[in-house]
Formats: sequence, C-alpha cells, structure tokens
Amino acid sequence: ANRCQPASIAKQLSKLGIVNIGAVGTFVVRKDISESTLRSAIAKKLSFKCEIMICPAREIVDLVRNSPFAGQPSDPSITHFVNVLAAPIRPALSLPFYLPSDDEWLLKIVAIKGRFVLGLYRRQMKAIGYLGKVEKLLGVAATNRSWNTIQKIVEVLTNPGFAGNES
Repeated sequence: ANRCQPASIAKQLSKLGIVNIGAVGTFVVRKDISESTLRSAIAKKLSFKCEIMICPAREIVDLVRNSPFAGQPSDPSITHFVNVLAAPIRPALSLPFYLPSDDEWLLKIVAIKGRFVLGLYRRQMKAIGYLGKVEKLLGVAATNRSWNTIQKIVEVLTNPGFAGNES
C-alpha cells in the first residue's frame, strides 16, 4: 500500500526541476527552492507519511570530492554505502564500528560526517539486517544509498546536460 513511484513524482513536480535518480525516492532538484517548499511538494505526492531527507547539493558534492572510501576494501563482494540521517549527529560510536564483530564483520562504519554515515557491507543476506540497525544505534531516522547512487547524484549536479533516469 505504501508504494513510491519516483518517476511519476518527478514528472508531476517537473516545474521544480526534479530529476529522478532511479533509487527509490532519490531526486536531484535543479531549481533553487526552499527546503520547506520542496518537503511539502513531495509529501503531497505520497499516500503515506515518511521521513524526507533533503541535502544541499554542496554537501553531497563535498562528500564525494573528499573520497571517503580511499583505502577501504573494494571488490565485487563489498558495497560502499552512505546513510543519510534526518539530522547531523555527533558520533557516539568508536570508529571503525563493526557488526556483528571486528573479526567477522558484515557491516563496517568507517566515518560519520555530519548527517552522513559512511560504511561498507558484504553482499550477504545477513548484512541487510545490520543496515537497519544503524538507524537504531544512532537514534535518528536514516535512509541508505549505495555509493554508486551518491556518485550518480553528483554527476547530475555537475553536468547540466545529464538527465538522470526518468523511467
């Protein structure tokens, strides 16, 4: 029942310059509008209540520019991810933080930068459960995106001709 159709939302809000990135509910907004106007416009298009995370473009571009995963393992069995938090936090965890353990980790948090939690997870079914625990550990609502999605957002932000994924 709580179905989100990002392509439809982007089309309905095209006057705001919204580009659908393809990950459920991930958009780039090309026009200069207030956060409250954007939040209200998106909320009106949803048939359910949910947290809406809005980040200024410069925060996302700066995050990618600083290469936060340099020196971290990178192979097809590992996914780099970013949890976008509803609000910035002061890190309460000793980093790096591993779940379920340092030796046999399936999820590793490597940094917390304001409202961004950066980490890696192994491509195993159990790892998905640990992603959900990050929100509970930090005590703030979060949404998870792969690093590839974050990089695609930056590509849309820095390349005005790039249209994103409208389907």
